[in-house]
Amino acid sequence: MIKNILVVIEQRDGKIKKSSLEAVSTASKLASETNSSVQSIALGSEIENLSSIAEYGVSKINHFKNSDLHSYSPSAYTKIISEFAIQTGSDLIIIPNTSFGKDLAPRIAARISAGCIMDIIHFEISADELICRRPIYAGKAMLDVKFLSEKKVLTLRPNVFKAEKLPGLSAEITLNEVTSPDLTTRVTEIKKSEGKLDVAEADIIVSGGRGVKGPENFHLIEELAETLGAAVGASRAVVDAGWRSHGEQVGQTGKTVSPSLYIACGISGAIQHLAGMSSSKYIVAINKDKDAPIFSVADYGITGDLFEVLPKLTEEIKKLRS
Repeated sequence: MIKNILVVIEQRDGKIKKSSLEAVSTASKLASETNSSVQSIALGSEIENLSSIAEYGVSKINHFKNSDLHSYSPSAYTKIISEFAIQTGSDLIIIPNTSFGKDLAPRIAARISAGCIMDIIHFEISADELICRRPIYAGKAMLDVKFLSEKKVLTLRPNVFKAEKLPGLSAEITLNEVTSPDLTTRVTEIKKSEGKLDVAEADIIVSGGRGVKGPENFHLIEELAETLGAAVGASRAVVDAGWRSHGEQVGQTGKTVSPSLYIACGISGAIQHLAGMSSSKYIVAINKDKDAPIFSVADYGITGDLFEVLPKLTEEIKKLRS
């Protein structure tokens, strides 16, 4: 049975990612259910509001600090977290299923001889065993799987588990100065889209497909996204055509998203795209083809020309918000 849970905190530019708070909150609930302990580990230089993690149910925060750990380093992060997990007897390690977690989790599992289950959307304790559920076959089926190993590593899909605050809690922060991280590679520069929300973490996403007909028309998507405070997404066809950056691509070969609201504009609904967004809480599809596959997963559908629908929809939402 689980005895000690370790949650890996992801930070970027010193800011804690929302998906990490979801992982802490989920780990806290699991610890309560299994009568196990839970603590967290964060690597980096200066990390803003690190103590705020306590509000999500963890009483021990371990900060491994070095300027070379400011950006993710596979070798250094794997070594430090693995050694800490062994030292503390952690038998379950929880990591957000972000790009960071997807790269890090298998490395840690291999290092500590643990089983590894990725992209979990649900789990439960049954007969003293942890049963995890994850999508397979491009989201067309669900697989329930359990660990056979004593040590376990799992990743949680962002925006699926809630980050719930428990006011009044505090945590003990232990600072560990790292003198010489094991850096076989070093990040020299990170280029990101300034001011834009990451589709992997956004609560609302407005995505465009080939129906937008060209990059010059994406301002319709951007205007609706701005009105809603949403991130802009794109289908693979759009990214392959060079209309949008790969960072916005939603789908099996792009980013898997689970927002509260996903608005698909001019997207037909190819299998690879559905695999990346079908777990959204609510899906709205706008397409002039009433037989488009996207309508099969949509909660609400608008059969119409997006060039007519989007301006009116944006205008009406602005009125409601004014």
